[in-house]
Amino acid sequence: MNIFVAGGLWVAGAALVGGVIAYLVRRFGWDEGRPDNNDAAGQVFTIVGGLHAVLVAFVLISLFDSVGGATQDAQTEADSLIAATWAADALPAETKDRVHQLAVAYARTVEQQEWPRLGDGSEIPATGWTQLDQMRQAVAAAEVDGDWQIDRKTEASNQLWSVYQARTQRLNNAGGGGVGAVVWFALILGSLITAILLPNLFGGTRLAAHIIIVSTLAGTITLLLFAIYQLQNPFSGGAKIPADAFTGALARLA
Repeated sequence: MNIFVAGGLWVAGAALVGGVIAYLVRRFGWDEGRPDNNDAAGQVFTIVGGLHAVLVAFVLISLFDSVGGATQDAQTEADSLIAATWAADALPAETKDRVHQLAVAYARTVEQQEWPRLGDGSEIPATGWTQLDQMRQAVAAAEVDGDWQIDRKTEASNQLWSVYQARTQRLNNAGGGGVGAVVWFALILGSLITAILLPNLFGGTRLAAHIIIVSTLAGTITLLLFAIYQLQNPFSGGAKIPADAFTGALARLA
């Protein structure tokens, strides 16, 4: 289902539920002295709503940063792979050809085998690690002569280390990211208190206005929770990062 359609359905459903609850509370619930509670309820709502807003903002900003970091890590991994290949061009022909062959195979492995698994949480095969280690061994075993080749060999090794670091971070972003159960508990419970419980303690407004207020609040908070859910994994959902970095790398290595 399209993310905008899914998000719209969640928001509409939450707004509908919030409106129905507001209607039932006003028509059949406790109403005696409700307007007199506005000051006290308003103070509590300000504190609880403010704390919940801080939590939601912190989680959203953290996830946005994670998506941006994952994008940069993927680009760094691909760029370092190309840089290592270019540095290896100055090494003996056997090493040069071996590194280039492995670099192309590695980029294809990441694009075709690993990337789909990053989104669905499947186990990542060890093929990429093996190819990266083979590149490292090929560079380390290269016989060099002169300062230029020594410098290029060192540069190739350094760039492969950058590939290793970026690859590790990419896999960690896919497997260890997201929002923990405790945080989700706080988000959901805080949302129910802020959007449903506390607004229904206020009185003095017309029934229609009260329903609109509660529905709007419930829909807005649900929209933020939906955004948090979609941003949990940088490689799936609404934040899905494409494998463009490695597609471009393959084009440059071809």
